[in-house]
Amino acid sequence: MSSTTDPTVTPRRADDPEPDLTGIRLSHRSMVRDCRRIADTVTALAEGRQRCTPSRARAISRYVELLCESIHHHHSTEDQVAWPVIEASAGSHVDLTELTEDHAALDPRLDQLRARAAAFRVSGGDAPTTAAMAAELSDLHTLISEHIAEEEREIFPVITAHVSVADWEAVEKTAQKGGRMSFDAPRHLAVMTDDERIRLGATVNPLLRALFALLAVRHRRLERAVFG
Repeated sequence: MSSTTDPTVTPRRADDPEPDLTGIRLSHRSMVRDCRRIADTVTALAEGRQRCTPSRARAISRYVELLCESIHHHHSTEDQVAWPVIEASAGSHVDLTELTEDHAALDPRLDQLRARAAAFRVSGGDAPTTAAMAAELSDLHTLISEHIAEEEREIFPVITAHVSVADWEAVEKTAQKGGRMSFDAPRHLAVMTDDERIRLGATVNPLLRALFALLAVRHRRLERAVFG
């Protein structure tokens, strides 16, 4: 259960519209995609199928650090903001203990990966460090994929049934304020479906759309350095 004081909420009534879960779906989608991509890339380096220059080692190290930061921010926001809202809205209809325990177990792995990424950068991608990081990233991808599948299967129906639109929008705004837009926004855009892009285009103002485009250009430079 959440350790945060229960917030004041207005639970959803049966005839109310359902909250839009697109934001959290995009976060989940981008995490799974990026964990797989970076794990595959570092595995290819470890197996000698790709080369790692010092500049590429620095880029990969930075990408791993940013990904760990993004994952930590996501599950911390769930623990501290989303879970209390869901618990206050759904009451006995939900038990978040197992998912919260998953988050707690994930933190030491993220810390280890950050340390490994720093060693990878310093060593220029030497063989032992690369092999260890490849294994840790592959393990992270498996854990994240399984955790997200369980979360969407068990918790998303509870959110749509019990959490009001206003309360869920407040959760989303808090998540956005604490995140790193320069890293997260381009990754979310990359995993959108055509329908999601159309809906986003209808709600985002031109200035924000231009900002997203600029962030995407910068992020592609980082991706080219990392993934080739």
